[in-house]
Amino acid sequence: MDVDCNSRIQSDWYSPTRLHDSPVEYDFPGDRFIPNRSLMDLDQAHGVLTNRKTQPPCNTKSQIEYRKKLENLTLDSEGRPFQMMVFRGSPKSSRKPSHIIDEMRHSDEKIPSHKPLRRFPKSESRILDAPNLKQDFYLNIMEWGKTNILAVALGTKIYLWNADNRRVEELSEAGENDYPASVSWSEDGTMLAAGYRGSTIQLFDAESLKPVRSLNGHRRRVASIAWNGHLLTTGSGDRTIINHDVRARNSIACCIKVHRGEVCGLKWSSTGNILASGGNDNLVYLWDVCKMSSMHHVYRLNDHRAAVKALAWCPYNCNVLASGGGLADGSLKIWNTQKGTCINSIDTKAQICGLQWNIHHKEILSGHGYGVDSKNRLCLWRYPSMSRIGESDTLKTRVLHLSQSPDGLTVVSAGGDECLRFWEVFGPASDGNSKISYLESLLSLKISPLR
Repeated sequence: MDVDCNSRIQSDWYSPTRLHDSPVEYDFPGDRFIPNRSLMDLDQAHGVLTNRKTQPPCNTKSQIEYRKKLENLTLDSEGRPFQMMVFRGSPKSSRKPSHIIDEMRHSDEKIPSHKPLRRFPKSESRILDAPNLKQDFYLNIMEWGKTNILAVALGTKIYLWNADNRRVEELSEAGENDYPASVSWSEDGTMLAAGYRGSTIQLFDAESLKPVRSLNGHRRRVASIAWNGHLLTTGSGDRTIINHDVRARNSIACCIKVHRGEVCGLKWSSTGNILASGGNDNLVYLWDVCKMSSMHHVYRLNDHRAAVKALAWCPYNCNVLASGGGLADGSLKIWNTQKGTCINSIDTKAQICGLQWNIHHKEILSGHGYGVDSKNRLCLWRYPSMSRIGESDTLKTRVLHLSQSPDGLTVVSAGGDECLRFWEVFGPASDGNSKISYLESLLSLKISPLR
């Protein structure tokens, strides 16, 4: 071995020769091949590992400083190359507390948040005339479909308003002494179901604008309709709920009579396995789709003191249901449908005619009619704290119906002044995915008040 090679080995303090000729003092005796945790700076190692990912472009001064500090993490507190794993063969070092991580965390706290505050819009973005709109709290005569077409019943007629080209088409006209009491789009937006005062249900093809089938089974007006795949569920003034299989010649799959008043609210959960029904008997029932034929409900919710028309399932937790009571109640309640318990209740002091969840932000919108405090207005609530974000100005007449655009940015309200008002209340969409995932909603509970 030549002199130069020998000198290189001697100068390398990692080498066995160095360890043998120049013994050093060790913090803890151990093995040369097993890392010694007592000699390792675990905090700095964690910082190096967790920050090795693709970062967005640095746009602000604080972000540039932040990236510079990340680059310095490859050095230890004494300026030498940082080692994640330290073995017995490593000499004792005067380890000092790393100030880099503390400085980085401190500067990170000072980085201002650019997330805009959520506010209620100052005014509606569009107003459409709706002559002959029925002044009836118990009806459900407006819905915005997946193909961006708004269906609304005005008097004896049903109209379709295309939000893309602003065209209006008349779909149908009822006979004498009859009128549409409810409308609902199929999940794919290809078919519209309409329930009538005369107890019949008509199915219309959205493309040809022609009726394709008539369904029967009720004895009074059909004021509520909800789709669940090929199942069409209808609620009536005769207090019955009927499941129709629209594929079958004999469409009636089951008929339930449990409510003691008109069934004025029906909503299927996003999973399609639970139906919520609200009635003029102040009750909400939860039904399992597989057990409806036995007439055995899952839960009976009796906390409301007035008719329950407004029902809405949470889009980021399929086990959460919102319900709103009528004039004598005025409460907005949030339910855990797995346990059948009320997890939050807000007294709005006004009739609740409609509820819509925001799919982009964790919020819920309520539309109000007669009352004391929030009458004739829209109110936006933060979920799950249920603190009020904002509200519209008091309108001339009560809000009777609410529906939401397919992109989840716009809400339309129908009022007693025979006007349709469009509100850009749910936008803009949050960065990244437009919808809040179920996992994100669970993680957010770490910083949200207990529901």
